[in-house]
Amino acid sequence: MEQDRRIIRWMDTLPGHFRAHRFAASGLALGVLTVLLLLAQSLLHLVANGSSAVVSYALLGGSAGFLATAMGALPALFLSGIPQKAEDTMLGLAAGMMLAASAFSLLLPGLDAGREILGSGVLAASVVVFGMALGVALMLGLDAFTPHEHPSGGPCGPGYDRCNRVWLFVLAIALHNLPEGMAVGVGFAKGDMGVGLPLATAIALQDLPEGLAVALALRTAGVQVWRAVLIAAASGLLEPVGALLGVGLSSGLAVSYPVGLGLAAGAMLFVVSHEVIPETHRNGHQTPATLGLMVGFAIMMTLDTTLG
Repeated sequence: MEQDRRIIRWMDTLPGHFRAHRFAASGLALGVLTVLLLLAQSLLHLVANGSSAVVSYALLGGSAGFLATAMGALPALFLSGIPQKAEDTMLGLAAGMMLAASAFSLLLPGLDAGREILGSGVLAASVVVFGMALGVALMLGLDAFTPHEHPSGGPCGPGYDRCNRVWLFVLAIALHNLPEGMAVGVGFAKGDMGVGLPLATAIALQDLPEGLAVALALRTAGVQVWRAVLIAAASGLLEPVGALLGVGLSSGLAVSYPVGLGLAAGAMLFVVSHEVIPETHRNGHQTPATLGLMVGFAIMMTLDTTLG
């Protein structure tokens, strides 16, 4: 009963929040509508053509991210914390891998696919940029209208004062993991292991330090040790969910594939620039965080060249 009243009170805050954030609301509406249209036509295609192998690849890739997140969270059972400099360096490493994955495993294959489908480099760039804009609009809207809390920025979103602080952290984690899972799903959408495998590998590797950072942040917020580890591990479940969404978005119409790659890249770039990099720079550790980012970028570039 109390939970129902909380939901009602949270919904009461939405009209005023929409009026105060019209740009983000418009972007969210456009992004959600386009995603639903792409998803609907793609699901019809998957049902009609029985692309079960592609779905299996995407699910396995997303599950690898979940397992890596869970493994990364386990050391929090024994560690109450790690030096801030080390944490910022690890998050910088994860940011570098996400940046390189966006470039080498999403944008470049999207441009190649668009050029092959449309026969023009300009048109190929246009559809990929359109997808990027959709990904940014979707994440901007979700960030503005989902109550959540970051370790440094404090609570934000409509009705955050009506939500338990643990759930605010959980929703913040969801905003990170969903686009990562979508990227994996899009990468496997055409059954191309050269695109999907390095992307899934990179995201799984960067989920290791991310899982630890999330579990330690929850412990710092006062969550019990075992509960913090379980919540951090369970947050990785959004990666296979996102992978299924991503493979659905990018199947069907041929042009939906480069659009989907651009969408996943835009969403990941938003998360890196809006959340991860500012978090690594807030404690005065810009240099080790930047070096970590460069190492992560180099690792992902090597993976893409080796596995692609």
